[in-house]
Amino acid sequence: MAYLFTSESVSEGHPDKVADQISDALLDSFLAFDPESKVACETLVTTGQVVLAGEVRSDTYLDVQNIARDVVNKIGYTKGEYQFSGDSCGVISLIHEQSQDINQGVDRGSKEEQGAGDQGMMFGYATKETENYMPLALDISHRILQTLATIRREGTEISYLRPDAKAQVTIEYSDDNVPQRIDTIVVSTQHDAFDADDDKMLAKIKEDIISILMPKVIEQLPESDQALFDDQIKYHINPTGKFVIGGPHGDTGLTGRKIIVDTYGGKGAHGGGAFSGKDPSKVDRSAAYAARHIAKNLVAAGVSDEILVQVSYAIGVVEPTSIFVNTYGTSKISYSDGEIATIVSQLFDMRPFAIEERLKLRNPIYLETAAYGHMGKEPQTITKIFESPYNGRIEKEVELFTWEKLDMVDAVKSAFKM
Repeated sequence: MAYLFTSESVSEGHPDKVADQISDALLDSFLAFDPESKVACETLVTTGQVVLAGEVRSDTYLDVQNIARDVVNKIGYTKGEYQFSGDSCGVISLIHEQSQDINQGVDRGSKEEQGAGDQGMMFGYATKETENYMPLALDISHRILQTLATIRREGTEISYLRPDAKAQVTIEYSDDNVPQRIDTIVVSTQHDAFDADDDKMLAKIKEDIISILMPKVIEQLPESDQALFDDQIKYHINPTGKFVIGGPHGDTGLTGRKIIVDTYGGKGAHGGGAFSGKDPSKVDRSAAYAARHIAKNLVAAGVSDEILVQVSYAIGVVEPTSIFVNTYGTSKISYSDGEIATIVSQLFDMRPFAIEERLKLRNPIYLETAAYGHMGKEPQTITKIFESPYNGRIEKEVELFTWEKLDMVDAVKSAFKM
């Protein structure tokens, strides 16, 4: 019997994502001026306030207030009427030194023997469902909000948009797990106050979302995915009514509350650990990236159509405690899932420092991950500029989304004699 599956995304102006971006901007600045920094930054945002907390060990000193304000302004919270603005919000810093009890299990005499920064399990997932090996419902949800943000910034076709927004996509699948059609699309977007009554306002927003936003989203997709959109789609646009009060004024935001948006939209699995604000010694982040790297290269190599990779660690211990693989019965090779996992453990060095080196994670590459998903984006090399009243100005060329590279496909094929 056919079934429905749903994923959601949230915009960069969603309060939880504001918090994530501030945490990762702080992390990037620490790593830019001191690549050996150990950072675990948490952020809370609410009406007129940003609260920074967490543990840091670093040789650099930052103006964390200005970094936070800059992020808020770049997102688009620049007006007093939002009750949250980069220029006027209070910024309270409660950041303190990292615990030596934690640090002694991580830092060792040899970097290669660096222990995991925490216990836990992390997952990576990949599927042939899309060109970027991501679940389709999540991919479309991200695209809706990225396109909406572009329209908001341009301010010409739709002039009333504010930064906070959410999107949700439901897809109908066949019995053999092939997408058949888009069943439902939900978009809730913050907006300016209208002079018109609520019914006219809602009608205008719905018309603009369906006639202006959605065609731009659909044209980004390959033809096979465009064919899934028909005139039977159920649209719910701002279904609760007007959405003027939003962002941190409408809802308190916290770092790490959108871990499913950050990963696979509910497909596969999640170990529970958040990413943003954590340096790569925290395997919650680095091992999740490494597991995605493994999963994507295995699917791209043709090992299976869909795959889940789990890795687990004990705090302070170098080697992972387990590596698990699930191909969901889609394997194309004559190896069991257990045998695939054994070969994966030989092919990919999953010690924490090895992951940092392989994926170049001790670089300021994290702000770009903090909205619209950490997985599925295009690897690229860019130059980033960091300025500090205490450290001066530096430029760094960095590689973003290294875990999305298909640089192990040939090695995978060789290992599995494909």
